[in-house]
Amino acid sequence: MNSLNGVMVVGLTGQTGAGKSTVSKIFASNGFAVIDADQVARKIVEKGTKCLDEIADFFGSQVINEDGTLNRKALAGIVFSDKSKLEMLNTISYPYITGEILRQIRVHSMKGEKLILLDAPTLFESRADDFCEIIISVLADADIREKRIISRDGLTADQARKRMNSQLNEEFFRSHSDYIIHNNGNLDTVNGISWEVSGKIRELFKSKQAPVQYSNSADMAVL
Repeated sequence: MNSLNGVMVVGLTGQTGAGKSTVSKIFASNGFAVIDADQVARKIVEKGTKCLDEIADFFGSQVINEDGTLNRKALAGIVFSDKSKLEMLNTISYPYITGEILRQIRVHSMKGEKLILLDAPTLFESRADDFCEIIISVLADADIREKRIISRDGLTADQARKRMNSQLNEEFFRSHSDYIIHNNGNLDTVNGISWEVSGKIRELFKSKQAPVQYSNSADMAVL
C-alpha cells in the first residue's frame, strides 16, 4: 500500500480537453476524496504568496495586475508560445503545488479518507505520480479536444492547439498508465467504465494487494 499513512492515491491525468472531470465525478460518487490540482495551482499563486513573488521576479510586472493578483492571460500568452518559458514556470510552481497536494493528502488521511483521487493535468511533469499507486489517463481525439478547449476556455483555434502541443504525447500517457479511458463523447459509456474502474480499485485497496498493470488492449481499460 501507499506509504502515506495507509492512503491509496490514484492519479487521474490525460490530455487537455479529454474530459477528466467526467471521470473525476464518478470516482467522487464512489467514495473517493478528490484533490483538484487545478485548484491547488490557483491557490499557490494567490496574491501575496511566495510562488507569485517568484513568478513576478522572473516574468516581470506584465504578468501582475494592478491589484497585485496574477494576470493569467498575460502569463499564458508567454508560456504557451515559448517552451523554455513554460518549463521555467513549471520549475517555479511545481514544488509549491506538490507541497500543497501532500498537505491535502494528510488532511484527508486524518479524516479517515484513505482512497484519494488526485486530478492533475500535469501529474507527470510535476512528478506527483511518484506518490500515486495507480494512474489513470483520459484521452480523446485531437479534433474533439480542440473544440472542447475553445468552448471551455474561450480560446482561438491557434491558442487551443498551442496548449495541446505543450503537453506530453498520447504514447507517453499510454505507456505510463495503469488504465486508459477514451472520452470521445459517449457519456454513458465513459461513466460506466469509470464506475467499473473505481470499483476495482476500491476492492484492490480492501484486499491490500499490489496493483495490477492492465494492458492497454484490455476491453475494460480502453474505450
